[in-house]
Amino acid sequence: MPAIIRGGGRQATFEDYCGAVKRPKPGVVPLLLVDAEAAVAPTDSVWQHLKTRDNWDKPPDAPANTEFLMIQMMEHWFLADPDALEKYFGQGFKRQAIKNWPSLEAVPKDRAMNALKQATQDCKKQYAKGNSSFEILALLNAQVVKTACPAAGALLERLGAQ
Repeated sequence: MPAIIRGGGRQATFEDYCGAVKRPKPGVVPLLLVDAEAAVAPTDSVWQHLKTRDNWDKPPDAPANTEFLMIQMMEHWFLADPDALEKYFGQGFKRQAIKNWPSLEAVPKDRAMNALKQATQDCKKQYAKGNSSFEILALLNAQVVKTACPAAGALLERLGAQ
């Protein structure tokens, strides 16, 4: 079972990953998982995108297949599974605010966030980035997310999730 370590911000997450790569521990494979923050060019690798977006270079000793993007942000995964959102937010959740986008990963960040805000505006707890993210992640159906968000599929395959 993987251990999840929150990085405390984008740059801190990258620095933690680099440190884990530089100082490996037996039986531990560090993985980098950050929001893409923007659309990823179809021809770009994860590291090409991160170089362009953040000026990050792949650490020289980084194992292959340890870098992953949430395209464009974690909330896209949430939108892939409206059942999980409805379960989490409960009464007042407006499922109709969650569109059935043909390519969820291509939906601009602001549209995705607006959909979440509209869907939860009448709920006891409303969506706010970061406040409940890990609780919602735990409720997601991996297969539903994998189907809607191919980048999530790459991570799930790496983790050995079925």
